[in-house]
Amino acid sequence: MSSYTADVDNAKVAFAATVPGDIMPINLSELSEGMILQKRAFLCAEENVNLKIEFTKKFSAGLFGGEGFILQRASGNGMLFIEVDGDPVIKELAEGEVLKVDTGNVVAFEPTVKYEIETVKGMKNIFLGGEGLFLTRLTGPGKVIIQSQNFSDFASRVASLIPRNN
Repeated sequence: MSSYTADVDNAKVAFAATVPGDIMPINLSELSEGMILQKRAFLCAEENVNLKIEFTKKFSAGLFGGEGFILQRASGNGMLFIEVDGDPVIKELAEGEVLKVDTGNVVAFEPTVKYEIETVKGMKNIFLGGEGLFLTRLTGPGKVIIQSQNFSDFASRVASLIPRNN
């Protein structure tokens, strides 16, 4: 991981998102347990922020969850900046409140949020729904950040429209 230190007063470093979307600041000092991030969400952070690997707790979540077994946990005191594909949507889940999301649209959530993968029910939904076989089920309490665009899905759709020479 790169580290930047100013040698003069008023020096600036600029960071940009990888794909069209938003850069979202999160003050980890306000979150006692930090945030769990999908592996491509981290952009940069202040020196006091700790970043470590967080493994999904269930085999099915890692195998079918779209983001694999490895997530990241950001904690500490300081500002964290995450990349969001498209627009961010922030939802504060109440105790026991459930939010079902396409697996590629989950960006981050507080560790108090339960993270599970569930199978889409019904053959029509599976074959005609366009969402695939699995959804992420997030159960509160806690903050959840989702993104309006899943760039991997978008890139796959664009690639499927490119003519191929045989």
